[in-house]
Amino acid sequence: MLMVQLPHQHGKNPSYVLEDMPKDGDFSAVSEIFHSVSDPKRLKLFWLLCHYEECVINLSALMGMSSPALSHHLKVLKAQGLIKSRRVGKEMYYTAADGEASRLLHHMIEMLVDISCPREKK
Repeated sequence: MLMVQLPHQHGKNPSYVLEDMPKDGDFSAVSEIFHSVSDPKRLKLFWLLCHYEECVINLSALMGMSSPALSHHLKVLKAQGLIKSRRVGKEMYYTAADGEASRLLHHMIEMLVDISCPREKK
């Protein structure tokens, strides 16, 4: 067992916790994901893309943003692997990625702000 000498002893030794602590790089990776959604508009865009696939022009209209501003947000989300794109002719379509980080982040957003997923009307 790892023994840690702390400046103030309070009768507890955190060694058992430190043995299972993730590496600093793991915390950095999580921090980067949180940083990528730290902007409310980007967070809203990510949530929208969890439910809907759309092109930049239509996303701009849905978000009330210019195409260049929206493209910046899309670039940040895509760099973190939270969204993916596909080309159809000259149009690029965006949607949430299939990864675990995207699913967990989507779930966390909905739990924290108590938003229920929209249901597709038949």
